Amino acid sequence: FLSSHLGSHPPPCPLVFARSDPCPVSDRVDTGSGITMSSSYLPTTTDSIARALEAKTPSEAISILYRVLQNPSSAPDAVRIKEQAITNLSDLLRQVNRAEELKSLLAQLRPFFALIPKAKTAKIVRGIIDDVAKIPGTSDLQISLCKEVVQWTRAEKRTFLRQRVEAKLAGLLMENKEYSEALNLLSGLIKEVRRLDDKLLLVDIDLLESKLHFSLRNLPKAKASLTAARTAANAIYVPPAQQGNIDLQSGILHAEEKDYKTAYSYFFEAFEAFNALEDPRAVFSLKYMLLCKIMVSQADDVAGIISSKAGLQYVGPELDAMKAVADAHAKRSLKLFEIALRDFKAQLEEDPIVHRHLSSLYDTLLEQNLCRLIEPFSRVEITHIAELIELPVDHVEKKLSQMILDKKFAGTLDQGAGCLVIFDDPKTDAIYPTTLETISNIGKVVDSLYVRSAKIMA
Repeated sequence: FLSSHLGSHPPPCPLVFARSDPCPVSDRVDTGSGITMSSSYLPTTTDSIARALEAKTPSEAISILYRVLQNPSSAPDAVRIKEQAITNLSDLLRQVNRAEELKSLLAQLRPFFALIPKAKTAKIVRGIIDDVAKIPGTSDLQISLCKEVVQWTRAEKRTFLRQRVEAKLAGLLMENKEYSEALNLLSGLIKEVRRLDDKLLLVDIDLLESKLHFSLRNLPKAKASLTAARTAANAIYVPPAQQGNIDLQSGILHAEEKDYKTAYSYFFEAFEAFNALEDPRAVFSLKYMLLCKIMVSQADDVAGIISSKAGLQYVGPELDAMKAVADAHAKRSLKLFEIALRDFKAQLEEDPIVHRHLSSLYDTLLEQNLCRLIEPFSRVEITHIAELIELPVDHVEKKLSQMILDKKFAGTLDQGAGCLVIFDDPKTDAIYPTTLETISNIGKVVDSLYVRSAKIMA
């Protein structure tokens, strides 16, 4: 009577996981996502799951699965069917990009987690968190979800699950550039995991800490954390994907130290691991392999690697960007280099690892071009050099002064006249080092005579 006069819907019937009176069959419930479903539960049988799979639309399938989960039965077979329903529902919500509904589902399932083993609970919780992560633009939601799960696991004393969710949270905070909070979280977590001697989780955490220190430009600590991850990994079987992660991080750190040959070998190992797993990170490993070839002046090898059987699988903007840079380097052309940076901005400048090394490569190319241009001159106007190299005058003047100070060539800047004066290479006179060597030998003779005279006088 009240419902008909007030024009309101009855309250939604929550998910029920213990025996209780079911909601009325005739009621309709709005799930909050535009789906109106019957609040009556469905039997926890394989037929109900099959009915959801055969549904014409995702909305209909989601509605059916919610009704399966509302069944109050806690019999072993019912629990098993509900686990299947949760997995299917999570997949469907991910496919239709309903991240908020996935978050609320995880909160609603907490009474159900008391009916199943802790290992299965951990699997479901981590699966739902991973499904949210696959929905684009949900980084803030993932962080809040992980924080909620951590609070719940602390209250329920589920240590195994909490540690893994905290590791996931630290990775999300790092991606969100909240470095101090991520470091504080990891520092306590590492001590706890080391006491428990959970090697597999320890590898994950040490590797994450290495990436975090690298983001903060603290290379010694990044290397120390990577060494700790390798040490823990040597004691256990590490999945290929995780081994690929370790090799990728090793390559990045060696490249940072300008050891590009060693870095190339690590990137190659990472590429093979990711390629075998058809992991999307394979293309980034291949991209960094090409970067190493360019940095050691072997740009001619880039085209061969791209056209190889493995390289052809990943042809796209990432490899096209590196090919453009390799062509510019082979031709020692700054203009082509700048065109590549402009055309492939997302692949080059927005990739922090590539950008850092290309800045160094740009300086090297600029120096090579300037040396080539000033070679025929003994005195030349700076504006003329700037016109030839197609760069601003102040930029060219600054670079020339830096090269003179670094002794890349002998010369001086006559700023009053706006000219660069190049000196001939000074020839070292051989008489000076020979004279110094003679004086040194005489000093040794005098010392020897003094020792002998001292013995005679004694």
